Amino acid sequence: MGKLIISEHISLDGFVGGPKGEMDWISFDDELFDFVGTFTKTAGTALYGRKTFEMMDAYWPTAGQGENATKHAKEHSAWYNEVGKIVLSNTMLGKDRNKLTFINDSMLNVVDEAKQKSNILLFGSPQTVHTLFAHNMVDEMYLFVNPVLLGNGIPLFKGVNDRQNWKPEGNRFFKSCNVLCVHYSRI
Repeated sequence: MGKLIISEHISLDGFVGGPKGEMDWISFDDELFDFVGTFTKTAGTALYGRKTFEMMDAYWPTAGQGENATKHAKEHSAWYNEVGKIVLSNTMLGKDRNKLTFINDSMLNVVDEAKQKSNILLFGSPQTVHTLFAHNMVDEMYLFVNPVLLGNGIPLFKGVNDRQNWKPEGNRFFKSCNVLCVHYSRI
């Protein structure tokens, strides 16, 4: 059985986006990309909210094809094109296509069914994360803590209705971009 794993950049005060969803405070580099690549390799399904899916789908299918494509672009593009995708959206139901399924909040059993086959990886998509926390569905978290206080914005942990206990599994500091990744698993 697989796990539902979220990978989120987060501010020191717990936000995943600024008040208008801005992400200009997020730091990353090739070392961080290579690290993320180690757990994308374990996921057979990607899970997104509509907005993040539209952004990803506009870029990743062809991002690795250019002559100047980076190693990360080539690897992530290949992964994106290979894996099944589930998109949580109320407005895109019925637009399924090859390796792509659209669901709404009443169809979360599709996520559980996909977990029976492989790990599911979710990048970004804060509203989807909120829904998953509200339904106690998240199994692991990779939190990429950026050294910034936003003061206001989109919180990561909105939607947690009941106490959830988590176990730290490890951490890694990316000195070149000043980001600390903390890995947690659900107890």
